[in-house]
Amino acid sequence: MRRLTVCTLWALQAAILAVTMLPGTARAKELAPDFVELAKKLKPSVVNIGTAKTVKPRRQFQRPFGTPFGNDPFQEFFDRYFDDMHPQGYKQRSLGSGFIIEGGYILTNNHVVAGADEIKVKLADNREFKAEIKGVDERLDLALLKIDAKEPLPAAKLGDSDTIQVGEWVMAIGNPFGLAETVTAGIVSAKGRVIGSGPYDDYIQTDASINPGNSGGPLFNTRGEVIGINTAIVSGGQGIGFAIPVNMANAIIPQLKEKGKVTRGWLGVSIQPVTPDLANSFGLRSEKGALVSGIIPESPAEKGGVKAGDIILEFDGKKIQETSELSRMVAATPVGKKVALTVMRDGTEKKVTVVIERLKENGGDDGVEATQDKLGLTVKELNKDLAERLQLKETTGVVVFGLKSDGAAQEAGIAEGDIIKEIDGRAIATLKDYEKAVAAHKKGKIIRFLLKRGDSSLYLAATLD
Repeated sequence: MRRLTVCTLWALQAAILAVTMLPGTARAKELAPDFVELAKKLKPSVVNIGTAKTVKPRRQFQRPFGTPFGNDPFQEFFDRYFDDMHPQGYKQRSLGSGFIIEGGYILTNNHVVAGADEIKVKLADNREFKAEIKGVDERLDLALLKIDAKEPLPAAKLGDSDTIQVGEWVMAIGNPFGLAETVTAGIVSAKGRVIGSGPYDDYIQTDASINPGNSGGPLFNTRGEVIGINTAIVSGGQGIGFAIPVNMANAIIPQLKEKGKVTRGWLGVSIQPVTPDLANSFGLRSEKGALVSGIIPESPAEKGGVKAGDIILEFDGKKIQETSELSRMVAATPVGKKVALTVMRDGTEKKVTVVIERLKENGGDDGVEATQDKLGLTVKELNKDLAERLQLKETTGVVVFGLKSDGAAQEAGIAEGDIIKEIDGRAIATLKDYEKAVAAHKKGKIIRFLLKRGDSSLYLAATLD
């Protein structure tokens, strides 16, 4: 009887496994979506974008000689003659993708249409329309276009990119290499990717094949919702593409429609990640938050009482896990809003309130004593003459003149030319201040620096060998 029961269980498990692997079952659909039906349903909302801009060619002819006096009486004639040979220049054409969101509005990348004299949109049914740019956001690389189709158009449904998970199936539709209505599929490979394109990097990484021409096209989930705008690829790489999360686009679409541009919030701080060593030096249990390394004068942060050395743990009630999150939160905050910040200062959590403002659109032997220490640093005390020779704005403090190649300072990231402003929160104005601060630390202990590097401030932590 016991053997029968075990056998029966094995048979039941095998049957369940076989059923879940059968095509057409709910489990099979979850593992492998019906891309055929998805493609049929979604392709009408995706468009091809063709642009043209006039490029005036560089003159390829030069006068073989001129006058030794710099004023050539024949130069004007020469310039006019060769300019008249190509009075209109030539048309430079490019292709991209986009998708209809509502009422003739089309979302795409800014780099697809930037500088274009002419924009044409081709629908899936081969109809073509001239498009006008209603708004652009260069920081997010997004553009909103408008066409007049005189009738309702099939619009893509915008999903919630915050809910996607690594490993989910996704599908891209676009115009790679000019090959219209190309469908590719893959999975979400990673979230929150920072690729160095700007302060608001938060890309979805996917292995769905993306190529030149896919830019501006949609990345769909298995429910047929747009969760990203395909934007970038790794040069020379395969199977790695990046999409702007649709929630970031959704937040600025109303401003693009109404104003043609985006107004962002501004806090006025320089921030950096909290490394394990820095967290230890500040007495933190984790590396969460954004470390304030500098405050811009007259900024909302300074007016609200934020200080260099504060670690911002929460912004407007939202916890800061990664440093880059703070930039995005501030940017999305309405101008004039009062926001509560939770900061860690001197080992204690404090609350400060700031009023967010608008981010504006487009920071040898000289008779000075030197010393080398157990950190592997050679430093000198600044004076006016040395500061002028080094082209430094600061005239007081201690400047890094050299580093030992295998020293703790170099390993921590300290560089020549850095001005040491603080050590463990204590101001460093003279060489004596510096030597006293370093001498107070024993082997194996962490020492925290506040440095001035160019126009920026920076915290670094080093461990004494």
